[in-house]
Amino acid sequence: MSGFETPPAVAAAMERARAEGFTISSEDCVGRLLAVLAAAVPAGGRVLEVGTGVGMGTAWIVTGLGDRRDVELVTVERDPSLVEAVRAWPWPAFVRLLQADVLDVLGRLGTFDLVFPDSRAGKYLGFDRTLEALRPGGILLVDDMKPVPAAGEWHELAAELRRTVLSHPELQAIAMDWCSGVILAARRRPGSHGENQAAESDR
Repeated sequence: MSGFETPPAVAAAMERARAEGFTISSEDCVGRLLAVLAAAVPAGGRVLEVGTGVGMGTAWIVTGLGDRRDVELVTVERDPSLVEAVRAWPWPAFVRLLQADVLDVLGRLGTFDLVFPDSRAGKYLGFDRTLEALRPGGILLVDDMKPVPAAGEWHELAAELRRTVLSHPELQAIAMDWCSGVILAARRRPGSHGENQAAESDR
């Protein structure tokens, strides 16, 4: 996006991506949305990122949180070499980087106000465990959700996840044909009623 400076942590993640040959980071537009959502996390809030990669999403979340110190960001990555590369950046003290299979640790991490699942495990596989980690009133951001008229395991998994999120009775969700295809959802608070009116926009 022209007219916007690239935050230092994001620029460092871009450099790590080049150095590691990592080509599957989330798009810049998704990152900027992540930063906005992070800025709205309530006092004492917690953020979960599933799939750190080279730290691109982490960098955008940290950018949105700014100089706050009342929050915690937990980001989980299975690949030890990526974790080592990401740890080299001087992250704020509220960032907790875990090297683990997310499906092994999700049940022990508690609950979160903002969840960004961005790896095969926890997103396409085991999404129910990720949803359990989302607090009532919490926000879920899922990217790479554009419908694709193609066969193959990845497309089938993405289509199944899309259906799950948009029809889940505990979520109020909207699918947006924007960026890589984004679904934004909020977990209903106890006592809320009504069907999930999943809305889709061409914007």
